Amino acid sequence: MKRTAFLLTSFFVLVFAFEGFSYSPKLPAAVLAKKAIIEKNLIKGLESQNEGVMLSAAYYLGEYRCESGIIPLMKILHSDCCEGLRIMAALSLTKIGTGKSLYAVKQNTYLNESESVRKFCLQFYLAAKEKKPSYMED
Repeated sequence: MKRTAFLLTSFFVLVFAFEGFSYSPKLPAAVLAKKAIIEKNLIKGLESQNEGVMLSAAYYLGEYRCESGIIPLMKILHSDCCEGLRIMAALSLTKIGTGKSLYAVKQNTYLNESESVRKFCLQFYLAAKEKKPSYMED
């Protein structure tokens, strides 16, 4: 358990360290043509019994900014037993960046029963709020 927590923490530190250098490439035409199929398969991946498959599916739902994945990711964030998966769901919801997804992350900054999940949700929410243009402020 400690090893898993260390690996997840290391992963997120690296993500935040290189976030400033990242770019958001446009999706290739082949991906755009099959986007609906990809989204459906990623959402199915969230229903898997394999944590690795669920973690990857959650990650790619955020990378592709799949709005259809918001509700399944919110369910994971609220009720999954694996903290790492809940943290990944929060990160993906932040990457999707809609009002609904950011609100779910914001709510979990103080409602989630896990202290580490609450801390990550707060970091993700604050980072997303910083990137938000001033004309979109609440």
